[in-house]
Amino acid sequence: MKQFFKYVFATVTGIIIFHLIVLLIFVISIMSMGSKGAVKVQDNSVLEINLTGNISERTEENPLASFIGNPNAGNISLENVLKAIKRAKEEEKIKGIYIQGGIMTGASPAMLEEIHDALVDFKTSKKFIMAYADNYSQGSYYLASLADSVVINPIGMLDWQGMSLQTAYYKELLDKVGVKVEIFKVGTYKSAVEPYMLTEMSDANREQLTVLSDEIWSRMKAEVSKSRKIPVDKLNALADSMMTFSEGTTYLKSKLVDKLAYSDEVPQIIANMMGVDKDDYNKISVDDLAASIGDEPKGLSGNTIAVYYAYGSIVDEISSGLMGGAEIVGQKVSKDLQKLADDDDVKAVVLRVNSGGGSAYASEQIWHALELVKAKKPVVVSMGGYAASGGYYISSGANWIVAEPMTLTGSIGIFGMFPIAKELINDKIGVHYSTVKTNELSDFGDFSREMTESEKNLLQRYVNRGYELFTKRCADGRKVSQDSIKAIGEGRVWTGEHAKKIGLVDELGGLSKAIEKAKQLAKIDDYTLMSYPAKKSFLDGLLENVSAESYASAKMEDLLGEYYGMFNTLRHLNPKGNVQAEMPFKITFNL
Repeated sequence: MKQFFKYVFATVTGIIIFHLIVLLIFVISIMSMGSKGAVKVQDNSVLEINLTGNISERTEENPLASFIGNPNAGNISLENVLKAIKRAKEEEKIKGIYIQGGIMTGASPAMLEEIHDALVDFKTSKKFIMAYADNYSQGSYYLASLADSVVINPIGMLDWQGMSLQTAYYKELLDKVGVKVEIFKVGTYKSAVEPYMLTEMSDANREQLTVLSDEIWSRMKAEVSKSRKIPVDKLNALADSMMTFSEGTTYLKSKLVDKLAYSDEVPQIIANMMGVDKDDYNKISVDDLAASIGDEPKGLSGNTIAVYYAYGSIVDEISSGLMGGAEIVGQKVSKDLQKLADDDDVKAVVLRVNSGGGSAYASEQIWHALELVKAKKPVVVSMGGYAASGGYYISSGANWIVAEPMTLTGSIGIFGMFPIAKELINDKIGVHYSTVKTNELSDFGDFSREMTESEKNLLQRYVNRGYELFTKRCADGRKVSQDSIKAIGEGRVWTGEHAKKIGLVDELGGLSKAIEKAKQLAKIDDYTLMSYPAKKSFLDGLLENVSAESYASAKMEDLLGEYYGMFNTLRHLNPKGNVQAEMPFKITFNL
């Protein structure tokens, strides 16, 4: 009995402490919101871009992240970086940019390319760029290579080894636990299902990944070659020699860097480039500079160009879990787009897509909502890192599609996956079910038994119909025949550069180019740029995330690491509706 009360007391104490922590966060947030004023740009300022951490399309405050062991989740906002670089170019008080290199995660090649293009545009202002790092990842070096002076710590590391694409395969693991996955798909290259049915890449998947990696690596080498004035062949030879573990003097001799210095020497280097004393310049962060901008008024006409951010997995309903990743929720996005369609002040909509796809049903709902918008005003799509499968589905009907050369897009295909756990349930844990049913398919979806041939045929026909609808949407949007879409479909992923050649996109470039096209199609001169959807407040984020399920989900992700995605996918599979328009592979970029 004494032990019982001990455990009860410990549990109650834990609950009280948890709620006290939540209360403390709430009080601190209120105080910080009240004390934080607008940041003003001071004379002789330098924009500091820190390239260490995870980069995502947008970021929002995550009040509980630090309490679950991941305080740096999503700490680099691509939206803010692009805004800040543009403002730094135009603001006379900002004299240059300081890039603090580091180890970046979550960055797709196209996201890096968009920052790269913004920095190239910044250099037309004749202001300086200086880069320093203790350690450059390959992605951060790709950006830093544009700097007028690239500096590294004398005993630092510079990762320059080429590009690799990697996918994880789970079939043997599933076999060990007694789970089989029934697969239904259309598209030779639609390989999202492969991790659950194979132990290595199929020939088709290896073919498309080889083409993609060669195209992306060639473009990165060409741009670094142009910036550093190093021949492409030499850059390739340096990658083959695995520069990561070289000495600082080797980086210097190979012309990858201009100078070796310690971090405490950086302020003096910046001051020398500015022509001022070391203590006579000010630094401003990306987030502070972006926050000082707000929405961008272009005249007083009352015309608005709406930029709607759609990034993450496309889902039917919002998922629970604090760190389940960004999501494009079909019903919510459709409602938001309807509001933009009905707003007479909004003259054009730019849909910013960064998604590898997801639910075919939700993709169709968003496609339909965009058709309603398009009936009233122009719709331009700006493709980010990914606009593949469902991401391309929702993009296909736009009046104009803009993609970065290294965007991954296409993947016009569809699949369904349904787990069968008969061996796990019956043989491994010894649970058996007996069923009474009124009709032949009354127990359809029972994962404790094998699927019948009738059920398999039914599902394959359902998937086939989904593919027909997908290709028709693409054909209608691109104003080509359905057969021509099928010829370049088959689930194959293309780079944006390749996609333009085969007619899947209209123009190469980033968000700024898409906005300019929207302005032209809307036939307006003056406009105000507005971003949607509105970001959640600190309090809303706090209230949404405080739940036992959120905490458990986050802890499971920390525990399972790369396997979390597989288990989360299997957990949400629904035999009656889980047809997916999703990218054919999960990529880990060595950037």
